[in-house]
Amino acid sequence: MSSAVKKIRVIGGGLAGPEAALTAASLGCDVELYEMRREVDGKLVLTPAHQTTEFGELVCSNSLKSESPNTAPWLLKQEMRRAGSRLIALADATAVPAGHALAVDRVEFSRQIEEAIAAEPRIKVIREEVTSLEPEDGVLTIVASGPLTSDALSEEIARLTGAGHLAFYDSISPIVDAETIDMGRVYFAARWDKGTADYINCPMTREEYEIFLAALTAAEAAETKEWEKAEYFEGCLPIEILARRGPDTLRFGPMKPVGLRDPRTGKTPWAVVQLRKENLRADSYNLVGFQNHLKYGEQAKVLRLIPGLENARFLRYGQIHRNTYINSPSLLDDRLRLKTRQDLFFAGQISGVEGYTESIASGLLTGLYAAAVAHGEDPAAIPRGTALGSLVNYITQADTKHFQPANITFDLLLPLEEETRRKVRDKKERHTMVCERALAAFDAWWAERRKPVGAVC
Repeated sequence: MSSAVKKIRVIGGGLAGPEAALTAASLGCDVELYEMRREVDGKLVLTPAHQTTEFGELVCSNSLKSESPNTAPWLLKQEMRRAGSRLIALADATAVPAGHALAVDRVEFSRQIEEAIAAEPRIKVIREEVTSLEPEDGVLTIVASGPLTSDALSEEIARLTGAGHLAFYDSISPIVDAETIDMGRVYFAARWDKGTADYINCPMTREEYEIFLAALTAAEAAETKEWEKAEYFEGCLPIEILARRGPDTLRFGPMKPVGLRDPRTGKTPWAVVQLRKENLRADSYNLVGFQNHLKYGEQAKVLRLIPGLENARFLRYGQIHRNTYINSPSLLDDRLRLKTRQDLFFAGQISGVEGYTESIASGLLTGLYAAAVAHGEDPAAIPRGTALGSLVNYITQADTKHFQPANITFDLLLPLEEETRRKVRDKKERHTMVCERALAAFDAWWAERRKPVGAVC
């Protein structure tokens, strides 16, 4: 295939698509960049979320997250800067004061992305909707169509991957840092004492439950965009909606205490909140069945009413929103290619990453990988020990049955050796060590990475 590759087709003009296109073009490849937002007969054809046809339009926040040294978002951006990410460079150039975050002037950011693409002679912009992903001789394709992928393209992706591997509505439960759980107030148990006791159980008395219920039902909901309004799945309702159906609804649902006798008292609590491991390291847990659509500040107040979580640090709050993404662990290899179609890459939110920076990161990687393939190379996968590699590892190796999109967090990165963790008790110092190790791994990979060779695409 490599000697016959003539071009790379990139679908999507959000963040991942332009990053992939600019990266591949900078490595000598001819790129066709498709974007369905366009002007037809003087009228704009847009998605429900966008207001312009510009590349890189930021439809929500203008923040690319923390720039505080030795945080996970900072680490990811540092690796991307070292890899020459065009969009991160443009974000730096259009930054506005935002404390410890990298926030951009969204209008200027989009304008400069437009200029960068227009100035690249190897990129041809095609303003039309793509509805077919049939293989073409001499063409590699990167699908970066985002969370609002059109119905027609969604149907095509479902045809290629199987409808069961494509989600259209994202439900995320909160995740808590294990070190901040008060273990003196909780207990491990398996329901009916069957199997291993893998869940942490937070028991509630009747009084504690009623206080929690009152706070939950009074909490303020997160803002919902008109285009996000959809019918909730009955089997995956927000907990605040369940709570409003009656005072015992949660006790017969996600907070059911039956079979979870407290070994310390020998009694069954009035209600129980169960926490499930997020990973094998057991350094973070998700709140089972606690997907919700509350403002983050409201979630913090309500969830800290749960026994054992009074001083909890939440690595991620619950969310329910419209999204389109594939079940990447079932479908993609470590180069973000469809396992059954080595000519087809996925990047951006449709691949299972969450957030602006993460979307750009996946676009950068697919641009690098596709360019290498186009030049006849077998691209070397980004090391697991890096932030970029940890993000890819998550979306390609996570539990397929419970896969949900993710931001970059320390939870995804390789932990320090157990002996080091015992010696270094300060969390900031441990995070610094993780970042230093990740950057060293990235630098080694980048130094060894072969530049594309042979004829241009």
